Amino acid sequence: MSRRAKILWIALLVVFAGGLFYLRSLARRIFFEPPAHSDESAKTRLNEAVLQSGAGPNEIAVLYFPSLSGRMLVAESRPIKWAPAAADRVREVLLALAEGPSQRLGHPLAAATTVRAVFLTLDGTAYVDLSSDLVSGIYPGIEAESLAVYSIVNSITTNIPTVKRVKILIQGQEVDTLEGHADLTEAIVPDPTLVKGSP
Repeated sequence: MSRRAKILWIALLVVFAGGLFYLRSLARRIFFEPPAHSDESAKTRLNEAVLQSGAGPNEIAVLYFPSLSGRMLVAESRPIKWAPAAADRVREVLLALAEGPSQRLGHPLAAATTVRAVFLTLDGTAYVDLSSDLVSGIYPGIEAESLAVYSIVNSITTNIPTVKRVKILIQGQEVDTLEGHADLTEAIVPDPTLVKGSP
């Protein structure tokens, strides 16, 4: 086999391997399966947060989870024992998202995600400090990252009306993006057009 033929053969193998990797990544995004992880830790933390906050009776919360297609958010109603303080309610929403959907939908937060801190400002901005575990359940790509971000933002602002925008911090630090795509440099306002069935 000539040198030129060998180079051509190697190039074809590289292109073929790259194509397989791309198709595999694309299939994971199109057929969006929830990551394999235990929801028990999220449920435990949610129950502990409820007990510590002195929450009242159950009220219906609306949470938003990524659709299996990875193109929109799907609303899911769930009873939550709301805490009296708005910051505690934000924490409860985040823990409920980490607990995951009851339907066959995507997970915007890994179950291991820890809510490190929540701060609310008078202008309606919620600063939420999450652990780096957040990104472990998110598939790569701009659509998946954006839906994960807006799952958080839309869920918080829908259930806590005094919150108008959300600034996401990771491990106490400001970050430019979630995993290289979704812009986190500024506080984010909700986007209702991402919700399935919205006008």
